[in-house]
Amino acid sequence: MTESLSLPARISRRAFIAGTVATGFAIAGCSRAQTGRIPSDRIGAVEAVRPHTGRTVPVELSPGQAEIDLGGSRADTFAYGDTVPGPLIRANVGDELAVTVKNRLGHSTSVHWHGIALRNDMDGAAPASPDIQPRTDFVYRFSVPHPGTYWAHPHTGLDLDTGLYLPIVVDDPAEPGAFDAEWIVVLDDWTDGIGSTPQQIYDGLRGSSMNGMPGMGGMPHMGEMPGMGGAGSRGLLGGDAGDVNYPYYLVNGRIPAAPTTFIAKLGQRVRIRIINAGSDTAFRVAVAGHPVIVTHTDGFPVEPTEVDAVLVGMGERYDVTITAGDGVFPLVAAAEGKDAVARALLKTGAGTAPEPAYQPPEFAGRVATVDSLTATPEVDLGSAKPDTALTAELSGGMMAYDWTINGRPFADAEPLTVQQGQRVSLTFSNMSMMWHPMHLHGHTFQVVKPDGSPGARKDTVIVRPMQTMTVDFVADNPGEWMLHCHNAYHQEAGMMTSLSYVI
Repeated sequence: MTESLSLPARISRRAFIAGTVATGFAIAGCSRAQTGRIPSDRIGAVEAVRPHTGRTVPVELSPGQAEIDLGGSRADTFAYGDTVPGPLIRANVGDELAVTVKNRLGHSTSVHWHGIALRNDMDGAAPASPDIQPRTDFVYRFSVPHPGTYWAHPHTGLDLDTGLYLPIVVDDPAEPGAFDAEWIVVLDDWTDGIGSTPQQIYDGLRGSSMNGMPGMGGMPHMGEMPGMGGAGSRGLLGGDAGDVNYPYYLVNGRIPAAPTTFIAKLGQRVRIRIINAGSDTAFRVAVAGHPVIVTHTDGFPVEPTEVDAVLVGMGERYDVTITAGDGVFPLVAAAEGKDAVARALLKTGAGTAPEPAYQPPEFAGRVATVDSLTATPEVDLGSAKPDTALTAELSGGMMAYDWTINGRPFADAEPLTVQQGQRVSLTFSNMSMMWHPMHLHGHTFQVVKPDGSPGARKDTVIVRPMQTMTVDFVADNPGEWMLHCHNAYHQEAGMMTSLSYVI
C-alpha cells in the first residue's frame, strides 16, 4: 500500500531547515497565541518561492533487517539495503526528490531529511508526515532549495543507533569548481548486532536493567556507561564525553582494522564531506600529515579557515579541503573522550599505513570548533534586532536519566512559539553537567559569538556544560518543528520540545 501524498499539512514535532518566505510580523502576545495545524496554503506558499528546476530524482529505499559486514565482523541490524551507510542520494539545487520508502521492518519507521529545508508535510517526522507502518510504502516528495552536505535517518525510537542512515549531497551547478576530487566520510559509533542493543543500553541508562549491563560482570563487546567503564571527559566538550562506550567506531561502515581506502592523485585538492551519524559520540577528525581548510559547516559556507583537526558532534557536518600529499595517510576520527578511533585511508602512492590505533599529531594542534568559524557574507543573516527572544534551558542528569528542556520532558513540553516573519533570538542555557548537540528542525540559525559578533550558519550546535549560547534565525517556514538534543539517548529520555508557529 502506498500512502497518499495529498495529506493535509500537519503539525510536526520533528522537522527541517529554513525556507524562504517572510511575511508580516505580529509580535505581541506570541507566547499566548493559538498554535495547531498549519493550513496547507501556508506550506504551499513557502514551497512556491523555493527554486525549482523541473527535474525529478527518483529514489527507492527499503529499510529492513540486514546482516552487515563491518570489515570481518558481521552485525545483525537494520539498514537501507545491504550496506552501511545506505546509498548516497545526490541532486542539484531546485531538483525534486521522489523517495519511495518500502518499510520491511517489523515496526513503524520514518525518514527524516536532516538539514534540508523541505516542506513541512514531507519532513519524515510524525505528525507532520505519518510514520510508515510495517509492510506499507510511502513517497516523500520535496524540492531541495540549498546546496550542502546533509543526511537522512529515522525519527522513530532508538532506530538512529542502527544502520539506518545515509548521506545526501545537494550540488549547486553554479558553484565554481574548487576541488579535484570528493570524499564522503560518514562517522558512526556502533553496537547493534555486536554488543548491547540500543534498547538494552537505554534501559540500563534508565536504571531498569543494571544487572545486565557492562561494568556489572565485564561482558565482552557491550556498550558501556560512564562510571562503569564508559566514557571519560575532554576539555573541548567541557565534561563527560558521553554516556556510552561502544564496541566499534566506524568510517563508512568499516572498523579501523579493515578501513576503506580513498584513491587520489598527488597534489589534488580533495573536498572531504564529514557527517557524524553517531548517537553518543563526538569525533575529533584529522588527516595525518595534512592541514585542512574548513569551508562549510552544516551545508553553509564559512570563511575558509586552516586548522589541523575538526570537532564534529552528532548531527553536525563539516566540509574541509586538503591538498593530497604523496603516500598513504590515515584519516583518523578519535571518539572524543572514549580512548578509541575510527579511520579510513587516503592513498596517492606507495606507502604503509600505521597501526589501526594510531593517533596523528594533528590532534594536538589547531582544532576547529564552532567558536572559530564565521559565515561568509552571502549567507550571513545580518545584525537586525530580534523581534522576539526564546530560551531553551537544558537540564537533567545521569542518576535518573531524566533529560528536559525548560524543566519538562517532551511528553509534557510547552512549545516555544513564533510568528511567521519574525527574527528570533534563541538562547540555549545548559544547566547540566553533560554537553548537548542541539538541533533545530525547519531552520538554520546563525551562532552569536561571545563578543556578540556573527558566527557560522548551522542547524546543530554543541552546547557545553554550564554554558549559555545564543543563536539567531528567521521564522520563515510555518509549522511545528522539533528542537532537541541529537544524542539519541537524551532525546529518547525527553530532551526535546517544539518550535510552533502561530496559526
